[in-house]
Amino acid sequence: MEIDSIKKIIKRSQSKLIESNKATGKSEAYYRNENDILNFKNPVEEKTDDKDNPLRNADNRISHPWYQLLVDQKASYTMAVPPTFDVDDDKLNNDITKLLGDSYPKIAKQLAVNAANAGIAWLHVWKDTTKKGDTGSFFRYAVVDSKQIIPIFSKSLDGQLEGVLRIYDDYKEDGGVITVYEYWNEKECQAFYKDKGETVQDDLKLYNMFHDIDIATGAAIGLTDTYTHEWGEIPFIPFRNNHIELGDLSKIKKQIDVYDKVFSGFVNDVDDIQEIIFVLTNYGGEDKKQFLEDLNKYKLIKLDADKEEQGGVDTLAIDIPIEARVKILEITREAIFVLGQGVDPQKNIGQNNSGVALKQMYSLLELKASGLETEFRIGFAELVRFILRFYGKDADVSVKQTWTRTQINNDLEQADIISKLAPTTSKEAIAKSNPIVEDWQDELDALEKEVQSDNRMADDYRKTKKDTDE
Repeated sequence: MEIDSIKKIIKRSQSKLIESNKATGKSEAYYRNENDILNFKNPVEEKTDDKDNPLRNADNRISHPWYQLLVDQKASYTMAVPPTFDVDDDKLNNDITKLLGDSYPKIAKQLAVNAANAGIAWLHVWKDTTKKGDTGSFFRYAVVDSKQIIPIFSKSLDGQLEGVLRIYDDYKEDGGVITVYEYWNEKECQAFYKDKGETVQDDLKLYNMFHDIDIATGAAIGLTDTYTHEWGEIPFIPFRNNHIELGDLSKIKKQIDVYDKVFSGFVNDVDDIQEIIFVLTNYGGEDKKQFLEDLNKYKLIKLDADKEEQGGVDTLAIDIPIEARVKILEITREAIFVLGQGVDPQKNIGQNNSGVALKQMYSLLELKASGLETEFRIGFAELVRFILRFYGKDADVSVKQTWTRTQINNDLEQADIISKLAPTTSKEAIAKSNPIVEDWQDELDALEKEVQSDNRMADDYRKTKKDTDE
């Protein structure tokens, strides 16, 4: 692509990227429990010019990780046991599982977290030529920071991915910082760069960052700005959080902020008025500054009185309105879990352990997880097809997916249901629903081996009995 064309794409997408990255950055901050309460101004400074007021010195900023809890709930519920795949070929199924490797569950969970934060997660696949395998290279895949990606979709109704612009910072040999722009299409990737702080319109240049390979020998012969990936498809896979690519924070941010503010204010009140203030009669102070210093340091108030009056000591104490705060915290907490579609760990657990009750407890989380599954099925199917292309197989196949939820189950009730349905249900369905089975395919293989062993024993017995009778 020409530099002028890439400049137009960057200029057209820059404002949208900045806006989306700002929202994603806020979600990631809340996921790290860095809520807005930590950046609020001191309410004392907002209400009075007297910053030395001893009655209001406490400034606790308590951030609650409600958002992280809800995101991790969804990610663990759907991806702790990531989906398995079936392409109606046992050897290919094993090859796919082997190629996905041990990092597959971690990558799947990271996709769920990124999608919750950014509204969409991105997976990049590539061929690693530094490690040779049976196919001459090694299949690699990894999650890409959503803030680096600008997708270019077609204007058609199906919205096909036509290109991907990846933007990230890198370092030059002299230590200077540059911004790299990679533009990917279905055939190749072309790289550009500009110095950090310069504008795209004035400073964008081609970036020779890829090794040019001699096809005959396979040796690197130099650097080039263009890399041919040979996938036939853009090697970036979108994993949407929902059909409108909306992150999870927007639904509950205001409720989390209210909870943080009320709770922090409650603690501040306790800190500010936990000690009794003494009122001394007929013992005057010198000036306001002295008054504030004495009150802050000694918790004393000096008052002038008529000479005829005798001195005296009284106390002042302020009651904290607890009931109202406790109620609003309770209401806000419930709203966070309802609007965030999660499971409150302090609610309903232990009251009824029947399967119906457990399903009801997980109903909102299941609703949210089902929406995620609908979108992620498309992405995982595309990942499997990339693997099939890597092996040189036909990628135009149906990819069956088996998804497993990680939740509290009533195993005894589930086992009873399976026992009753076993006479009229296939072995595969029974194996998939068996609560003590982790891999249903291994379970079917084990059952097949047991049947073969029993048949051999029966044949041996009949043969022995026949020889004995003769």
